[in-house]
Amino acid sequence: MKVFQSQYDKDKWSNAFPKDYTADLILMFGNRELAQNDVILEQINQHFGDPIVMGCSTSGEIFAEQVYDETLVLTAVSFEKTTLSSASVNIENYQNCQEAGEALAKKLDHDQLKYVLVLSDGQLVNGTDLLAGLSAHLPKDTIISGGLAGDDTRFEQTKVWHNQTCESGIIAICGFYGDNLRIGNGTLGGWDAFGPERKITRSQGNVLYELDGKPALELYKSYLGDYAKDLPSSALLFPLNIISEDGNYSVVRTILNINDEQNSMTFAGDMPQNYSAKLMKANFERLLDGAIGAAENAMQSVTDRAEMAILISCVGRRLVLNQRVDEELESVAEVLSESCVTCGFYSYGELSPLMNGEGCHLHNQTMTITTLSEV
Repeated sequence: MKVFQSQYDKDKWSNAFPKDYTADLILMFGNRELAQNDVILEQINQHFGDPIVMGCSTSGEIFAEQVYDETLVLTAVSFEKTTLSSASVNIENYQNCQEAGEALAKKLDHDQLKYVLVLSDGQLVNGTDLLAGLSAHLPKDTIISGGLAGDDTRFEQTKVWHNQTCESGIIAICGFYGDNLRIGNGTLGGWDAFGPERKITRSQGNVLYELDGKPALELYKSYLGDYAKDLPSSALLFPLNIISEDGNYSVVRTILNINDEQNSMTFAGDMPQNYSAKLMKANFERLLDGAIGAAENAMQSVTDRAEMAILISCVGRRLVLNQRVDEELESVAEVLSESCVTCGFYSYGELSPLMNGEGCHLHNQTMTITTLSEV
């Protein structure tokens, strides 16, 4: 596997494109206008052959252990023994996100499929339903990870690009094939729960209406106090931890939008009725410990050798860490292989298996890491 990276900022690339470099995959994270720039696209076409191109808008793009805004980070990957295929759909053409996920899964050849990378619109897509559709129609042992596109803290418009298409509503996937590919995954949070545990008494999909029989938004605002006036962006600082009825499963959920008229909140994934919910707040040191733990778990599956790592962390973590956000990335780099190349972005939602490697789930407020290497 060969990996080349460059960052487009202030009308130039940080690293000159190599000659005679044929890439199988190009990942681009960053500014959506730059991703649609004809000059940039022509440069890519001239230097890298005919690769699969995937990327998305971000709430910060990751390059060389630092996070940037309004740039474009390109990662070109050439595989020696792994083959790829890709597909995309627009959610507007389907009745729901699960149906879109099913359609995407059917577009890939399933023979020797090892791993699927998913990049999705971050505002129009219910990540839980998307994963349900994908998982139901992919081979059982296929590893899935990825993330939901970001838009800084504006929550206005996110975009995903796949080859020549760059639009809102896009969900793109890339399938990786062959027995020579090694994939590692890790995901951890680092938030502390506080306040009483409440039951979700009325919800529909990813829209929460009532907690303990009371209007959910009204209750949530009472906890936020002065932060309530800055909703929905301030909700990134106070996510909800939801816990299944049997207590065996819990994930963190972030608010994407609010509806004052309905007293409701829309989340990045499902908020099942009868689940319990508890408010969370940041713990700075535990956020960094969570990032380190995610890296350690991602490395376990690749026997301490990783050639490339895709880091997808939540915009909420970035807001809390603020000026010290680079410490999260530096902490991860210290755990990964010295020669491991990292790329990724800050997102509106993270897609990754649970810590025990079971299935793929939508996470919020976590650092998720996918490592890749060939043997």
